[in-house]
Amino acid sequence: MELDDVNSITVLGAGNMGHGIAEVAALAGYDVVLRDINEEFVQNGYDQIEWSLGKLAEKDQMTEEEADAALERVTPIVDLGEAVADADVVVEAVPEKMEIKKEVYGELEEKAPDHTVFATNTSSLSITDLSEVTERPEQFCGMHFFNPPVRMPLVEVISGAHTADETMDLVEGLAESMGKTPVRVRKDSPGFIVNRILVPLMNEAAWIVHDDAATVEEVDSTTKFDIGLPMGSFELADQVGIDVGFHVLEYMHEVLGDAYEPCPLLAEKVENENLGKKTGKGFYDYDNGGVDIPTDAARDDVKHRLLAVMANEVAALVENDVADADAIDRAVMLGGGFPDGPAKMADDAGLSTLVEALDELREETGAERYEVVDTLRELAESDDGFHGSDEGEEGSLEFDNVRVEMEGAVAHVVLDRPHRLNTISADLMDDLSDAIDALSDDDEVRALLLTGAGDRAFSAGADVTSMAAGGADPIPAVELSRKGQKTFGKLEDCDKPVVVGIDGFCLGGGMELAACADLRVATERSELGQPEHNLGLLPGWGGTVRLQRIVGTGRAKEIIFTAERYDAETMADYGFINDVVDNGDLEAEAMELAQSLAGGPPVAQRYTKRAMHRGWEDTEAGLEVEAQAFGILFTTDDLMEGVMAFSSDREPEFEGK
Repeated sequence: MELDDVNSITVLGAGNMGHGIAEVAALAGYDVVLRDINEEFVQNGYDQIEWSLGKLAEKDQMTEEEADAALERVTPIVDLGEAVADADVVVEAVPEKMEIKKEVYGELEEKAPDHTVFATNTSSLSITDLSEVTERPEQFCGMHFFNPPVRMPLVEVISGAHTADETMDLVEGLAESMGKTPVRVRKDSPGFIVNRILVPLMNEAAWIVHDDAATVEEVDSTTKFDIGLPMGSFELADQVGIDVGFHVLEYMHEVLGDAYEPCPLLAEKVENENLGKKTGKGFYDYDNGGVDIPTDAARDDVKHRLLAVMANEVAALVENDVADADAIDRAVMLGGGFPDGPAKMADDAGLSTLVEALDELREETGAERYEVVDTLRELAESDDGFHGSDEGEEGSLEFDNVRVEMEGAVAHVVLDRPHRLNTISADLMDDLSDAIDALSDDDEVRALLLTGAGDRAFSAGADVTSMAAGGADPIPAVELSRKGQKTFGKLEDCDKPVVVGIDGFCLGGGMELAACADLRVATERSELGQPEHNLGLLPGWGGTVRLQRIVGTGRAKEIIFTAERYDAETMADYGFINDVVDNGDLEAEAMELAQSLAGGPPVAQRYTKRAMHRGWEDTEAGLEVEAQAFGILFTTDDLMEGVMAFSSDREPEFEGK
């Protein structure tokens, strides 16, 4: 079966994951049947879809007509035979227990058409074992969505031992058609990719505390404010539910052996039903203050221990051909919100350093979980990283945090951290700085277009979590401010026209970056603002100066002092946005504008920007630059081309000469 043949999708299970998957499928245009074991469950799931679609329309992420049309494509049904009678694909999202899932597939096999593909939304259970309950194991694979499915971009597409390549291609294409980013898991292995990294990391954090090597606060300060993860290890365990990770760990222990023995600290929490936020108490007490992680308690020994265990898991996945390092990094960034992938983190830390840490822990504790995987040791000994030792050729336009795509004479620079709403980290600033330098010096580039990856944010501002790692020391903060001012200033000082395309959030540092462009285009659903005062800060990357140049001092003070969010139309009225376009049209409209500017006279554009910038600082200086530039332009070939084109009633072809 080809993707074009898929019209009807049945989702089994109307709980949080099930109704979320059904909504995603309906939004993608598929006819969806939502099925559960009784009327109450299935109706509740349907009601949740209706509520969610209403919220999306309320936030202008779609029209009310589009929301209504998506809801009309969802049919709630209880009878299994009726639910799957016309199904091209069945996505099963019943509770994460092997016996329940096997029972479902035994009944499903009897009632589903022969052509129907089965996909299980399991987070860790064996795809192979589940497929063998059916008579179509080659038409069976994993399709692991992340919670909440409507918002999370990642889908792990997992092959069982019997899964046909055609099935994997179909389900991967299906995920893409739903607007998701599929990552292929080539081999059935407990935890697949994301949980295989996150769950042992949670376990190791617990062992560190159990061994009295560090406190809960020190571990969480390290993971959140030094390593830069979205949450501390224990904070995340409490948020998800300690029992959820513990049961995955039990399964890993059963299948993979003693290296995955659950820490007694986790077992104790589960036994006492202190499961985290949902029970009011876990590693933190939510009835008495909740999470309070110090920003300055990070420890290097804890960091190296956690990174070493994580690197070992990456190496095991690579060694067993479950996935390569690029796929692992992509999956964990998208599914776990990591600022960088675990393979890159390990490379940056130094594999030999991490191997040494594992060897010492193995000798001290005798624990099997510290046994170094052969692949990790080989890479460390060869001075190769997971991504190789080649740093790339000088002048290369390949970066970790930004992406550069050429379209004619326009260089399209994409802030490429969609898993973190394109928040601005020190590493992203370094990449952006290098990209601007290279593009500014490239005579083939006539204009720049800057956008953010994904459809949720141009940039939601500074990566506050990683930047808080410096604690209360003002010196690093001053240097960080200067770094941002200098990097963003390169965009403002670029001699070529710069267009920024805004879709979604453009907040804080993101808005300061956008202020450095010559022209700004935004979608109707975009939200802009400088919320720094809500944090007790001020815009530190040029916002206090540049914003008032664009909207005037009074409006700039309003935006900064109120710390409110503004819609695109309001910011257009204030003069910050040049054009507001329909949702979904941003890239085409912004690129069209950039292309038109790229066809303009480069020399005149260069001197126009210089005169305007100098004129803002000093009127007399600006006028002098303007006069000198006017004279220079009279000597250019572009002027002659412009005059001849005007006389011939044709479009000029400027060459910058």
